[in-house]
Amino acid sequence: MPMSLTLVLGLAMAALVPRGTAQASHCKSWPMPGLNWSGCDKSHLMLEGADLEGANLSGTDFSLTDLRGANLSRANLEKAKLVRASLAGATAKTANFTRVEGHRASFVRFSAERTSFTSSELQRADFSLARLIDVNFEKAELGRAILTGAKLENVRFSLANLSRADFTGTSFAGTTAFDRAVLFLTRIEGSDLSRATGLRQSQIDIACGDAFTKLPAGLSAPASWPCMFD
Repeated sequence: MPMSLTLVLGLAMAALVPRGTAQASHCKSWPMPGLNWSGCDKSHLMLEGADLEGANLSGTDFSLTDLRGANLSRANLEKAKLVRASLAGATAKTANFTRVEGHRASFVRFSAERTSFTSSELQRADFSLARLIDVNFEKAELGRAILTGAKLENVRFSLANLSRADFTGTSFAGTTAFDRAVLFLTRIEGSDLSRATGLRQSQIDIACGDAFTKLPAGLSAPASWPCMFD
């Protein structure tokens, strides 16, 4: 397929930007499936619609980069930096986002299957309307993350920090693991968590639900939900 105009302009602009340290030759390659951009500085670029399937993007800096609609399936983004990057509408099947730094990144309408975000830093990341199937967020930092309207199926939040995360309007299919997750002021209004696993009453007592929140058998709504948000 011909390369999009925004992609060409983004890479042309990047070539003109001076770097403090010359990048290795592999960092100068054009975006394509299976490339090696490991450890490269690819921040502030326009890479909308880039096909990076199977690419080695470990440790790559994509801060403030436009990756909307990109194909990241089978790509390795371990320890990549995605601070304020936009991955809206991107696809990631069997991809590795382990230990990424993605503060305030946009994953709106992001589609991921069999993908790992284990131990990732995703504070204030926006996963609204995302489609997440068999995705692992174990030990991830998701404080104030937005998952409104997302479709989750067999997602794992074990040991994750979900403080003030927003699950309003989120649909849960299959099972969702919340064992030892932090749910301080986590918004679960209207959420059907009846098939969730690992939940304890102490987690529910500090979360924020309503009369429409459904809980697993053996758990009950607190006398009052501690739902004050700033």
